[in-house]
Amino acid sequence: MTEHGPWTGGNKAHNDACHARWLDRLNRKTGQDDYKEAWYYEQCGGCRYWIALQGAIGRDYGACTNVLSALDGQVRFEHDGCAEFTEREDGTFG
Repeated sequence: MTEHGPWTGGNKAHNDACHARWLDRLNRKTGQDDYKEAWYYEQCGGCRYWIALQGAIGRDYGACTNVLSALDGQVRFEHDGCAEFTEREDGTFG
């Protein structure tokens, strides 16, 4: 079935396919041998420069807007991260 009107991000099959594709682009994978424990607390979803996408896919993905980050302007998984992490003043996540 084809959707009509503006895209709302509510197509589960499309969102699941994006999620699977985009996981291959992670900067930091939790299963990698050199994953540091500190990185667990420095994930994109807790960075002041991470802006969540709209719709269902926005529960897991957002855009990096940190000019100092190599990931600036890219869509990132909330559990990814980079060296330029800047904690939110209110300590929220996502």
